[in-house]
Amino acid sequence: MGHCSRLPLFLLSLLLLSLFQTPADAAKQSYIVYLGTHSHGLNPTSVELEAATNSQYNLLGTVLGSNERAQEALFYSYTSQINGFAAVLEEEEASQIAKDPNVVSVFPNRKLKLHTTRSWEFMGLEDQNGVPHHGSIWKKAKFGENTIIGNLDTGVWPESPSFSDEGFGPIPSKWRGTCQLDTKDKVRCNRKLIGARYFNKGYLESARLNNSTIPPEVLVSPRDQDGHGSHTLSTAGGIYVPGANVFGHGNGTAKGGSPKARVAAYKVCWPSFGSTEGGCTTADIMAAFDAAISDGVDVLSLSIGGDSVEFFEDGIAIGSFHAAKHGIVVVCSAGNSGPARGTVTNVAPWILTVGASTIDREFTSYLSFGKGKHLKGKSLSSRSLPSSKFYPVISGANANAATALPEDSLLCLNGTLDPKKVKGKILVCLRGQNGRTEKAHIATLAGAVGMVLVNDEESGDDLMADPYVLPATHLTYTDGKRVFEYLNSTKNPFGHVTPVKTVEGTKPAPFMASFSSRGPGTIEPSILKPDITAPGVDIIAAYTGAALPTDSDLDKRRPLYITESGTSMSCPHVSGIVGLLKTLYPSWSPAAIKSAILTTARRRDNKRESILDSTKVSATPLDYGAGHVNPNRAANPGLVYDLTTDDYLNFLCARGYNASLLKIFSDKPHKCSNTSSIIADLNYPTIAVPDLQDKPITISRRVKNVGTPGTYVAYVRAPAGVSVSVQPSRLNFKSIGEEKEFKVTLKADGKVRNPDYVFGELKWSDGKHTVRSPIAVMRH
Repeated sequence: MGHCSRLPLFLLSLLLLSLFQTPADAAKQSYIVYLGTHSHGLNPTSVELEAATNSQYNLLGTVLGSNERAQEALFYSYTSQINGFAAVLEEEEASQIAKDPNVVSVFPNRKLKLHTTRSWEFMGLEDQNGVPHHGSIWKKAKFGENTIIGNLDTGVWPESPSFSDEGFGPIPSKWRGTCQLDTKDKVRCNRKLIGARYFNKGYLESARLNNSTIPPEVLVSPRDQDGHGSHTLSTAGGIYVPGANVFGHGNGTAKGGSPKARVAAYKVCWPSFGSTEGGCTTADIMAAFDAAISDGVDVLSLSIGGDSVEFFEDGIAIGSFHAAKHGIVVVCSAGNSGPARGTVTNVAPWILTVGASTIDREFTSYLSFGKGKHLKGKSLSSRSLPSSKFYPVISGANANAATALPEDSLLCLNGTLDPKKVKGKILVCLRGQNGRTEKAHIATLAGAVGMVLVNDEESGDDLMADPYVLPATHLTYTDGKRVFEYLNSTKNPFGHVTPVKTVEGTKPAPFMASFSSRGPGTIEPSILKPDITAPGVDIIAAYTGAALPTDSDLDKRRPLYITESGTSMSCPHVSGIVGLLKTLYPSWSPAAIKSAILTTARRRDNKRESILDSTKVSATPLDYGAGHVNPNRAANPGLVYDLTTDDYLNFLCARGYNASLLKIFSDKPHKCSNTSSIIADLNYPTIAVPDLQDKPITISRRVKNVGTPGTYVAYVRAPAGVSVSVQPSRLNFKSIGEEKEFKVTLKADGKVRNPDYVFGELKWSDGKHTVRSPIAVMRH
């Protein structure tokens, strides 16, 4: 594992003593006494093993008074490669043995647990032992029982344990869908996976126009050939699956947000082949929407998107509008084009748009190099280097083939490396142009024993834990510069890549993923997008048996579960939470459910500080919308901002849509009022004013009481350079379902000119509930 510096003996003693400053009346407990390594080799004789055990008895006996007492206390003797033992001791005895110069460390024998996919514990639905909290929405909503979640994606791998129907009763009578069996590759549904369909006519037409024929290896069925669809669907509604892990990492119980929901797969995304580009055509997406609405789904999850276009040219916006009219909540990913502003997609106000952020778990692997230098990276390599053995390190730029430019070989592009220079070394590759795991494949073919992937400046601190085919770690841009400085400072650089470890409880978390697309929306910036953020980095969920975890033909692994990152992963987290709310409040509109999620979101991380972005500066509502989803709070929001179809039509009227265009969105004519409100009057749970002029602007909102009767008081934190007033500032509700209207007036300070958005907050509180709405203002 690399060389480490030694603490002075008296400092080490003080450190070890501090571990045991516990109450004197504490009971005995088990401790592990670690003694380093043994002097014998890999295959010790029985004599050597017995000698190791006796030496441990002797050491413990000096503290306990006799070897006989040591044998009684000691219950584990590590005699093969690890040198140490486990014993039942009092705190004073443990402290005393820690002073021995032959002891490396002494620590309590903590009760470890099988870890879950972590994100649900991180969001407070369960404790560290996987048990739902007393106030968990899981308990209140019966784990999403009988809610139906549809997923438009790459299909489903029905044999995944996440879709087992063990313990499920009859299929809900409201389900009108089907399991499409008219293919050679049969996809069998069950009482959990109640529907599976595919839509490929748009895809086939695209191929035909490209003079291409679909090759036989493309699975023309609902079966998932990519893994993306199985991953997202299991995140939204997969059952409890103990022992799920990725190559032994992150071991625990996989589960979806609504583990007792029924799920249905709608395959609309297809692979590339030849000169035909794969993807998800709007024609196929809209066909799937049409089918799903008829089938009787309650929630639709789409981890799909493209460049934002006007609503009536957007198949997802159209399909989701029709779904919302039928009470179906549509949840979509915000896109992976961040951190640039204005990149968010799926921006229609009737869509719940989800950004991506981290959780408090990392899969870490260190690069050890030079004299005791260590840099922490991320990885999910299933292979590791021999412990403590250092290898030569070479930059890709110095390993170029005779015909390749150093700037290309630094990127580890195919055909740019000279195997004679790379063989037996750890290769340093720069991120960019080709895929991260593709670089590992190329490094392996060139003979590298390991790889260090370093970010370019644009990628910054954005790290991914990828399932590399060789020992590898992924470092930030700043740490990458340190690596290159080291390589340039010595003729014989050496290093070691440590095995992957799962680390939980990392801080700060969450922080925004750099790839998560940012607002404002380019189609209608008066609607703050994204709406919310949720876990989307290194998420463990189900995979397909039809694909490799990497694109490398050297990769023979077939994992049942895999980690993936993207707003594709955060979207189904919210879809699962929506499933719980649909079970809990079946009569609520999609807008009311969205409001409950947005107004109860949190804006603080696990250090109780403002959520950061990946560059360690404070994130804003343009990054995370209302904040990070808080499922338990969403179950009891107090007030909601509700919307009807007519509200959306009035919004479109204000945007200039005429009656003929509105027929695209509605099944009945809608007359645009001459007194139609401004766009900002849409009763949205957030407030965005992208063009505040010198003249004050007043916008209207109304809230519905869904909690107990009471009086709510308004509190405002005004954006810099803007005054905000609320009238009335007190709302008294006498019954459930009662609605109250209020107005918010924003006035710019004439002396302050803001070159960028500024942010504030409107908060309503009755002492029990807190209903928050972010305010985003751009001064013009």
